[in-house]
Amino acid sequence: MIRKNPSGDLPQIAESAYVDKTAIICGKVVIGENVFVGPYAVIRADEVDASGEMEPITIGANSNIQDGVVIHSKSGAAVTIGEFSSIAHRSIVHGPCKVGDRVFIGFNSVLFNCVVGNGCVVRHNSVVDGRDLPDAFYVPSTTRIGPNTDLSQFPPVSVSASEFSEDVARTNVDLVRGYKALQNEF
Repeated sequence: MIRKNPSGDLPQIAESAYVDKTAIICGKVVIGENVFVGPYAVIRADEVDASGEMEPITIGANSNIQDGVVIHSKSGAAVTIGEFSSIAHRSIVHGPCKVGDRVFIGFNSVLFNCVVGNGCVVRHNSVVDGRDLPDAFYVPSTTRIGPNTDLSQFPPVSVSASEFSEDVARTNVDLVRGYKALQNEF
């Protein structure tokens, strides 16, 4: 469902993007070329700041927002997902938040009030809250990173983790083409 927010903003969705019919895209949302938005995802830009303004939620080209993902923002803060990035099933990205290019966010992970640098991998069931991650940073599964977490204890992203992330992004770009072709059959 594509709908306006109470401020009257309507999503802007690239023609080449695929948005599943069960997804909800609401308000000041910009979805780039070849983006895949899976079943039951919710991307909702509807809250405003104290002056009545809001920044957009932007999804960069060739990224994928998988099944059941929720992207929202507090008080109109910006949320940006870079290009070729994957937000896996049932994850939550809550603004203010910026996710760089070629990032993988694993199943059930939560991001809030943070910047995730280019090439990062945040594995499944992890939380990043109030702490920015540098480029090529690796967060193991079930890790909680907060404002006081010592990042020096974590290894950089391995080649295999980067390759996995790239493969997920490529696969989902292929899915966009496949689902777009099927739209004409229904």
